[in-house]
Amino acid sequence: MADSVLTIDLDALTANWRALAAKTPKAECGATVKADAYGLGIARVAPALWAVGCRTFFVAHLDEGIALRAILPEATIHVFNGRRSGTDTEFVLHRLRPVLNTLEDLDAWAALARTREEVLPATLHVDTGMSRLGLDRREAARLIDAPDIARAAHVTTVMSHLARAEDAGDPMNAAQLARFEAVRAVLPGVAGSLANTGGVLLGPAYQQDLMRPGIGLYGGEPFVAAEPVVTLGARILQVREIDAGETVGYGATWTAARPSRIATVACGYADGYIRAAGNRAHGRLAGVDVPMVGRVSMDLITFDVTDVPAQTAHPGALIEMFGPGVRIDRAADAAGTIAYEFLTRLGDRFERIYSGGHGGTGDARP
Repeated sequence: MADSVLTIDLDALTANWRALAAKTPKAECGATVKADAYGLGIARVAPALWAVGCRTFFVAHLDEGIALRAILPEATIHVFNGRRSGTDTEFVLHRLRPVLNTLEDLDAWAALARTREEVLPATLHVDTGMSRLGLDRREAARLIDAPDIARAAHVTTVMSHLARAEDAGDPMNAAQLARFEAVRAVLPGVAGSLANTGGVLLGPAYQQDLMRPGIGLYGGEPFVAAEPVVTLGARILQVREIDAGETVGYGATWTAARPSRIATVACGYADGYIRAAGNRAHGRLAGVDVPMVGRVSMDLITFDVTDVPAQTAHPGALIEMFGPGVRIDRAADAAGTIAYEFLTRLGDRFERIYSGGHGGTGDARP
C-alpha cells in the first residue's frame, strides 16, 4: 500500500563485496554495517555478505553489535565506538571486540582479562590524523616505547581511519600510513586495518591485513565501478498542466517558462529525502531525466515531466529518485551532501523490496 518503493539488490551488494575483496589476495575483506547497514537493513545485508564469505563486520555502537551477534552467531564483530565504564560484561557476553581508543581502555581491558582469567580479543585504534577517537600522538609514542601495554590487553588488530582516502593524490594518505606503520612495527603478529572503501582502492600498502569497506558495498563512490544497490521509486500521485508564468510549491521558487506538465510524487523530507535538493536534483522516468522543480516538502516532491509522453507520465508510475539511472552520488551532490547521508536518512514509509541474496520482500528491520 506504500506510495514509494525502495528496492535493495542484495546480489549487487555481494558483487561489490567480491569485487573489493578481489583487489588483493593478501588481505581479508570485512564489511562495515553500522547504522543498520547504511540504512538498508542489517538483518538482510549481513546474512547476504556472510553467505558469500564475509566473516568480519564493523559496527559503531554496542547495541548494534549485540543485534548483529543475534543474526550472525559465528562472525567476528568489531565495535568502533569501543567500551565505556559498565559495558565490559556485555562485550564479553556477546563475544564482541571493543575498539580500544585510549591507554586507559587498554589498561581496563587487560585488567578484565586478568580477573576473568580469559583471553579477550580486542582492537586498538590509533589516531593518525582524524583527531577524533583513538590514541593521540603522545599516547601512540608511549605505546611505541612500551608495546606490552597492547599485548596485555590481547590486542589482535590495530586500526586507524584515513581522512582523505577518496583523493588518491593527497599527501595526507602517505603521512597517515607512515604514522600507522610506526605503531605496527612494535606489534608483530597484530593484524593491521586501515582501508575503508577509498583505502582499498589506494593499493596494497593501505589494504594491510583487514579491509573494512562501507559505502562501496552499497553502490557509492569512490568505488565508481560499484553496481547500484539501492533504487528509490516515488509514485506519481497527480499530473497537473500549468501555464507559462505559473509557480510550483512552497515559496513559489520555480516558475514555468513554458506550458508544462508537473508530476507530484509521494516522497519528501519526512522520508529522508533531503530538502536542499529542491530545484537542483533530477529523477528518471521512461529513460528521460526529469528535473525536480520547486521545494521538497514534507510528503511531496514535484517534477517537470513535460518532455515525457503523457501516456508514460501518469498517476501510478514510479519516478526513479536514485538508482541505476540516477546514481546515488549524483542525487546526493544535488542536495549538497554525500551518499552516506542519503542512505542513512532513508525513512520507514517506503515499501522495501529485497531482491537476490536471501531475497524476499518486506521491511528487514526487527
